[in-house]
Amino acid sequence: MTQLSTLDAHLSGLAATLLPYRRQAERLADWGTELAWTLARGGRLLVAGNGGSAAEAQHLTAELVGKLRDDREPLSAIALHAETSALTAIGNDYGYHEVFARQVRAHGRPDDILLLMSTSGTSTNLLTAAHTARDTGLRCWAFTGPTPNPLAELCHDVLAVPSPDSQVVQELHLVSTHLLCEYVDQALPLVRQLPTMSTRRPGRRPSPRGAGETARTGTGGTARSAAGGTARTGTGGTAAS
Repeated sequence: MTQLSTLDAHLSGLAATLLPYRRQAERLADWGTELAWTLARGGRLLVAGNGGSAAEAQHLTAELVGKLRDDREPLSAIALHAETSALTAIGNDYGYHEVFARQVRAHGRPDDILLLMSTSGTSTNLLTAAHTARDTGLRCWAFTGPTPNPLAELCHDVLAVPSPDSQVVQELHLVSTHLLCEYVDQALPLVRQLPTMSTRRPGRRPSPRGAGETARTGTGGTARSAAGGTARTGTGGTAAS
């Protein structure tokens, strides 16, 4: 059997993940509507990640503050790693595990959204930020690699890319970023027409599971929270980011 070239091997791994990823990505339409509602009413999106995931977090906020395709008003989105003076000061004074959590306390308000990106779902500074978001009243979402992982357990909803290859996970996180922004742009005209004083956001799930609850996971199964969402799981591990 002819050994696959590096190119063919990489593309094969990506192709094998696309179908299960598509099932995961169906949640992005609801996320886009909920995020559009939040941003159109003065809320904020906070995003964080490490390494390559930090670059993807900054890519997402750039699409929202700038634009994806068509011109529209700027939307409030902050990549927490991008303010290097605050990041290094917090890391120096409080420890690296606090570099995102302290910024969540500074910038986040109840009903804002925190999106955490990680191929492994095990980064301590992201887990600390997720705990802080819950304590502060933010909704917490995550892009991760395969579940179960600790970050997925802490967040209200998760898009988990079912691949053991961290490169494939990051590539599909970028696809997810573009799709999320596309859904936000599609939902904005609708949410602007809804009553400002409505007490329920479109697509908003009921209150999240308690901090002491854990998602029920299994190989190839689903992780379900009391928020009513499901996170389909995959197998395999990834390098932390």
